[in-house]
Amino acid sequence: MNSPVRFVLAGFGAWGKFHAQSIAGNPEAELVAISVPSEATRAEAQALYPQAQIFADAMEMIAQTEFDIIDIATPSHTHREIAVAAMSRGKHVLLEKPMAITLEDCKTIVAAAKEHGVHLAVGHELRLSSQWGEIKKIIERGTIGDPQYVLVELSRKPYRQGASGWRYDPARVGSWVLEEPIHFFDLARWYLEGSGDPVELYAYGNSRDAERPGLFDNFSAMFKYANGSYGVVSQTLAAFEHHQTVKVSGTKGALWAGWSGALDRTLEPSYFLKVFDGENLENVKMEKHSGEVFELREEIAQCVEMVRTGKAPIATGLDGLWSAGLCLVAEESIRQGRPLPVGEMLKF
Repeated sequence: MNSPVRFVLAGFGAWGKFHAQSIAGNPEAELVAISVPSEATRAEAQALYPQAQIFADAMEMIAQTEFDIIDIATPSHTHREIAVAAMSRGKHVLLEKPMAITLEDCKTIVAAAKEHGVHLAVGHELRLSSQWGEIKKIIERGTIGDPQYVLVELSRKPYRQGASGWRYDPARVGSWVLEEPIHFFDLARWYLEGSGDPVELYAYGNSRDAERPGLFDNFSAMFKYANGSYGVVSQTLAAFEHHQTVKVSGTKGALWAGWSGALDRTLEPSYFLKVFDGENLENVKMEKHSGEVFELREEIAQCVEMVRTGKAPIATGLDGLWSAGLCLVAEESIRQGRPLPVGEMLKF
């Protein structure tokens, strides 16, 4: 019988707690340590996970603990330092999106994984969804032909502030485009994988808050490929609840999917997936719930397999680099008010 894969967790905020639950709830995984800077939250972590060592500092945890993989769910601006430190010890990494808040840091993390011969999984858990992942399978089966257009759209209420308000601080969050649209850039690029790499992107954004003009309440971007296919990513935070839509049209047919919940972490959401193959319309029945809480559990299971067998993660460091890079190009496009090339900026 295999020994459990030993996880350490950096970060125990709102989403980090879900990471801890998913690790502890997997019989093939063991949560051996947690790092969190807040004294009150450390006490909470110790009460919930008495078997785990609790640290105030992620670097101390990495240096003093024996583990197989680190799960990094800390504020985005800390990712590079923590990830590279763990890789330097020969440890595998599950890194929440965005990988980092600059292209330079993203590339440094990817290079460190290669240098130290470790696996880097990036937290694009929507790829593991019974709903969003099924769309990729439908495309690969050729049901709708070659994809020519992808729309990924979200309407929701504003983000949670994050510990000490980091998500509303441009210096620490980097960009709100890196927060959730990054998932949608990743999905759209994944669905359009057969078209190669994007070549140009044009974005728009505005905000209710004049003091935070870079934290866009409304954001839209369009990116195109050399073969004429294109993707659209759009989001508003000036709305309510959490409602996501995906539409894909191809050379034969099309599909339409939607997900709705009172919150993004709703355990009983409503969702659907309709597929038209050019002749017949099918309502696809999904055997598992769709939602990020459920997909996170799949992500932890994937990391267990990655550590044990060396199987590549479904979202690699290069995928993480592309998704973060498209977000950062979108930011620059808004600033300059014009379309920008993307390929050269993201070459590694």
